[in-house]
Amino acid sequence: MTIKVLLADDQALLRSAFKVLVDSEPGMRVVAEASDGAEAYEQTRATAPDVVLMDIRMPGVDGLAATRMISEDPELAGVRVVILTTFEVDDYVVQALRAGASGFLGKGAEPDELLSAIRVAAAGEALLSPVATKGLIARFLAQGDGEDGAAGPDAERLATLTGREREVLVLVAGGLSNDEIAERLSVSPLTVKTHVNRAMAKLGARDRAQLVVIAYQTGLVRPRV
Repeated sequence: MTIKVLLADDQALLRSAFKVLVDSEPGMRVVAEASDGAEAYEQTRATAPDVVLMDIRMPGVDGLAATRMISEDPELAGVRVVILTTFEVDDYVVQALRAGASGFLGKGAEPDELLSAIRVAAAGEALLSPVATKGLIARFLAQGDGEDGAAGPDAERLATLTGREREVLVLVAGGLSNDEIAERLSVSPLTVKTHVNRAMAKLGARDRAQLVVIAYQTGLVRPRV
């Protein structure tokens, strides 16, 4: 199966470089390009890509607003957004994750990192952050939640998880892969995947990135300081 990619960046030269890289990789192709968030949303609806590489700072409708538009469109539920940014850990990235992005990647990433990020995002398997540490992600995700972080619909749905599903969710929020979780809990990776999928269904999460956001926002996992 070919992974369809949409490139959204206001720098034409950068889009061209990414297009050459993606199109040269077997099993991937660029289906559309956009120079601002509004165009990115329109092209996403028109071409139904698997992954959108979204620049977070663009004129007019920025990448944050476009990400929210895509994630809130029920017809685009299968689309994964990866934020491209010069600064990997900042408030904009955190807002993008909350808006529905599957993760983020620095513009200075190596070609192999970019291609790997596209594959991982398309599979919905992991929160992407090759450079930023898990502790920094946790700290920024927790900013602004205050004492009310454990309240609301997410916290209510959290109560529907089984003990094992909560345990797996904590490990997912810690950045562990299915294989690492399986080794930690002495179960099979398939069993872990089942628990992850059930937790996603119960919590209404699009992918693992959203599970991480929910885990911190509800207070199930606390940021490391």
